[in-house]
Amino acid sequence: MINYTNNNTARRYKAHVSILGTTQLHLRNPYIIAWWSAAFPGFGHMLLSKYLRGYALFIWEVFVNINAHVNSAMIYSFQGNIGMAKEVLDTRWLLMYIPVYLFSIWDSYRTTVDMNRVYILAERENHRFNSYSLGSLEINYLDKRNPVLSVMWSLFIPGLGQLYIHRILTAVFVIIWLVVFYYYSHVQEAVVLLFLGKVKEATSVLNPEWLLFIPSHYGFATYDAYINTVENNKLFEKDLRNYLKDNYQSPEFKIRNGQKMKG
Repeated sequence: MINYTNNNTARRYKAHVSILGTTQLHLRNPYIIAWWSAAFPGFGHMLLSKYLRGYALFIWEVFVNINAHVNSAMIYSFQGNIGMAKEVLDTRWLLMYIPVYLFSIWDSYRTTVDMNRVYILAERENHRFNSYSLGSLEINYLDKRNPVLSVMWSLFIPGLGQLYIHRILTAVFVIIWLVVFYYYSHVQEAVVLLFLGKVKEATSVLNPEWLLFIPSHYGFATYDAYINTVENNKLFEKDLRNYLKDNYQSPEFKIRNGQKMKG
């Protein structure tokens, strides 16, 4: 029988529950992670719970993008004004932007492939991990949550879905940057003017360079909340199954050819 005592002797753990969130290994599609890095550098790494690397790439994207006027060039390109798109770009910043952008995509893909291999090994080892964390500031424990609610709260305000499933680090980061994007894009002012029927004023008050960050932000927050809710539910079921098997199932109980047998 497998020993599930959490004595820190495992070579690889599948998950870790702390007061700041639940971090776990599970199979991911490298192409999807790379796509999120292409959509916004840093998102792919945050989906992998590689927070420091993800935050660094995210901040780099915002800072260099604004100074290189990449979003402004994209807007002009969408309008068919290629000449103006070339004119607005600042090549001093753009030449720094491109290598890091490509690195973000490549590194997230590579890391996903490596972490999938580690997950397979950890799953075979099947060592017990902590499923409950009690601290002076927070309490976190494995339980089942509703993925639909995660999506719903994320669509209201990105970050709330992460708070619902106790991904504190991601939630705080996403909410702070949402406020920054809202403030500099003036999207809230535009919404109020739109409700008042002042369509031209609503359009003119918007800052499109900052506005383009918001759709990716909403998309990431919603996807991250949904995927992690589903995976946390799977982790809870596996942990409960192992506990019941270890403590309540008879050692003589076996399943052969789909039939329950003893002895």
